[in-house]
Amino acid sequence: MRVNISKEVPLSSHFASNGSAAVLLLQSISATDNCTEPRKEFQHSLYAATYTIVFIPGLLTNSMALWILCRFISKQNKNIIFMVNLATADLIQVLSLPLRIYYYINYKWPFGTFLCQLCFYLKYLNMYASICFLTCISVQRYLFLLHPFRAKGWKRRYDVAICVAVWIFVGAACLPFPLMRSSNSNDTCFTDLGVKKIGSHVSSVLLVLVAEIVGFLTPLITIVYCTWKTKASLQECHIPLQNTTEKQKALRMVATCAIVFFVCFTPYHIVFFFFMMVKEDVIRDCGARWFILHLHPFCLSLASLNCCLDPILYFFTTSEFKGQVSRHSSLAIRSRLMSRESASSVKE
Repeated sequence: MRVNISKEVPLSSHFASNGSAAVLLLQSISATDNCTEPRKEFQHSLYAATYTIVFIPGLLTNSMALWILCRFISKQNKNIIFMVNLATADLIQVLSLPLRIYYYINYKWPFGTFLCQLCFYLKYLNMYASICFLTCISVQRYLFLLHPFRAKGWKRRYDVAICVAVWIFVGAACLPFPLMRSSNSNDTCFTDLGVKKIGSHVSSVLLVLVAEIVGFLTPLITIVYCTWKTKASLQECHIPLQNTTEKQKALRMVATCAIVFFVCFTPYHIVFFFFMMVKEDVIRDCGARWFILHLHPFCLSLASLNCCLDPILYFFTTSEFKGQVSRHSSLAIRSRLMSRESASSVKE
């Protein structure tokens, strides 16, 4: 008779094998976390530094630009309404930055859910309002250059109507950004908010594609086309000197709009599509997820610089703006010199 005697496994080796499996599992989870999500400290430090750098120059330049544009520039400038609205959009965003800086430094949001959602909303309202007004400035400058006689009959109330339509459209289109965010705690805000699932992978891709086409690709193609056609008009033969000067001014303005657009908004929107695909689990490759999620904060920080770059459009492309800045700077210097002279004469 054959008897099978099973070999007993020591209890210590059983625990050892289970312990090594648990360690491997923890290492795997840790590797997955490192692969998908950037560290909270990294994002907070980056955003706090960026918004601190943007706040002071953005507040000063946009406040001064809005004051000069509203009070001193002549009514002959056809782009004045769009520039005023662009400066307003930037100033609204800049005024919300101190709350963002507070949160990213202190890791705590004590101001309530509504204010968190409002600040989050203003970020994207500024971005897409700026995109629309940069596009309006480019199109109007190009069309008035192409049809100068129509420009003389253009009424300022048309620009006002366009701006009202832009604010309504952009305001409604940006509502999904805060609505798609969720939080399990009242102390978290901004980048620490979770992203709600849109639905199936197909609907996620289609929805983000439509948003990218409407909010980014269409304005990008429009601004590039206006810049190209304006530059091409300068290469025409037998252009009067006066027309050449006007076309050069138009080219500077349209080219500045294009530069601001490319520097601030193009990197963000390229990465944003893939960022949403990661959040919707369409992209599952570990290396791709790590790269996209770590690149997204840099692109979002770069998009915030438009508050500082937009005033360049007013100063370097608008002769009236430069004249008013230089005039009031000289008046300020003269007043300081006169006050010093009067003070020194009193002492003598």
